[in-house]
Amino acid sequence: DEILEIINLAVSIKAELKSGQKKTYMDRQTLGMIFEKSSTRTRVSFEIAERRLGGDSISIAAQGSSTSKGESLVDTLNTLAAMRPHAVVMRHAASGAPQFVSRHLKLPIVNAGDGTHEHPTQALLDARTILDHRPTLTGLRVAIIGDIAHSRVARSNIHLLSKFGAD
Repeated sequence: DEILEIINLAVSIKAELKSGQKKTYMDRQTLGMIFEKSSTRTRVSFEIAERRLGGDSISIAAQGSSTSKGESLVDTLNTLAAMRPHAVVMRHAASGAPQFVSRHLKLPIVNAGDGTHEHPTQALLDARTILDHRPTLTGLRVAIIGDIAHSRVARSNIHLLSKFGAD
């Protein structure tokens, strides 16, 4: 139900933006972003989405953060949390890092990719893209090509698509 709610909201927002109706979904809200693992497409996609939805973002890159000097991830995120963002988007090289951090911070944590574990936001995007061309995911046969054993995107796609009856 939550996945469908997110996908349907994305369709609605896309239609509103395309028609010129500028609705502010994130009025004056700030998204904290910490990318301990390099990313261009994912990081920039979140930054653009935040701006288009009427919010702002604070970005911390691994090279510029105190973790590069030995500070713990929790301490770095506590510093970010002190700036009072409404949520944190996180990409990390360690599998399970967003789940670990969510136990230490009282902020919503969005997993933008963790190690070889998951990339749920990419799976949501992939499902939405398929639904732009097909009426349903049910009964769809999907081939994922590449290094599946080490692909967080493949793992997240398999998890999400199978929930909707895709093979």
